[in-house]
Amino acid sequence: MPELPEVETVRRGLAPALEGRTLERVDIADARLTRPFDPVEVARELEGERVQAVDRRGKYLIVRFASGRALLVHLRMTGSFRIGGDPDPHGRAVLELDDGTQVGYRDVRRFGTWLLLEPDEVGAYVDARVGREPLESAYRAKHLAERLAGRRAPVKAAILDQRTVAGVGNIYADEALWRARVHPLIPAEALGPEEVKALHRGIRDALRMGIRRQGSTLRDYRRPDGGEGGAQHEFKVYGRGGEPCDRCGTPIEKIRVAGRGTWYCPACQSPPAAYAASSSSSRPSRSSRHSSV
Repeated sequence: MPELPEVETVRRGLAPALEGRTLERVDIADARLTRPFDPVEVARELEGERVQAVDRRGKYLIVRFASGRALLVHLRMTGSFRIGGDPDPHGRAVLELDDGTQVGYRDVRRFGTWLLLEPDEVGAYVDARVGREPLESAYRAKHLAERLAGRRAPVKAAILDQRTVAGVGNIYADEALWRARVHPLIPAEALGPEEVKALHRGIRDALRMGIRRQGSTLRDYRRPDGGEGGAQHEFKVYGRGGEPCDRCGTPIEKIRVAGRGTWYCPACQSPPAAYAASSSSSRPSRSSRHSSV
C-alpha cells in the first residue's frame, strides 16, 4: 500500500499539472471508486471545478478547489495517477483539464476511493481518521509519547494506527523501528523517554529517505510521470530476511506483528533491559512469542 512517501511523491507530481487548472471533463468508469455515491453524479459535480491546491494528509491526497470543496483520494493498495499516456486496461477514471491535459487514475485491485466533500466537511473528516503529520516542524517526541501512553499493543501495531501518526505503513514502520533500535513487539507503553525520542527520530528519518527516493516500487506503485521509486534500494530491514544487518551483520529475521510481516534485527533491536527484566517471568520464549503473532 502506498505510504506517506509514495503519496507525497504523487502529490508533487500532480500539483504542477492540476493547480490552477479547471476540470473540463471527468469520466469515472468504476462505480466502486465513489460508492455509495453515483459515479456519474460525482463526475458531473467535479466538472467545472478549478483546482486551487493539491495537498496531502497522511495517506490521503486532497485536491482542493477554489469553491472550497475538496476531492479526497485514498490510493489504498494499487491506486495511482498518470499524466497523459496511452489508455490503461486498469484505468478507472480520467480527468481532462482545460489545457487539454488528461490525468488518468488506474487501480488494479480497485480498492481506492474518491470522496467529494463540501467545504465544512473536509477538516472534520480527515481529523477523525488520521493523527498529526510526522514531518511537520511542530511535531515533537512528546506528541508521539502522548499517543503511545497506556497502549499495551506492540509498538509496531501502535504506530501503524493512523490516529497515532499519519502516513506510516508496514514498510516505513519496520525501517523506523530499526533506526530507533526498538523491538517491534515491545508494548508501546513500555518505551521510556529515550526510546520514544529515538522512535520519533527514526520515523522522520525513514519517511524523509522514502520521499528523497520518490517512494518505493515493489509491485504496482508508479509516479505520475510513469517512473518508479527507488527507496526499496535503501531498505535496512524490510523484505531482507536472512540478509546481514547493515549495522551489526546479524541476519535479519521475519516475524508477524498485528497480522503484518515484520522484519527486524534481533541483535540491534533487542528489548530494552528494563522491560526484559521486569517481564521475563510472564513472557513466553522468543520462539513461542513469535509464533503467536
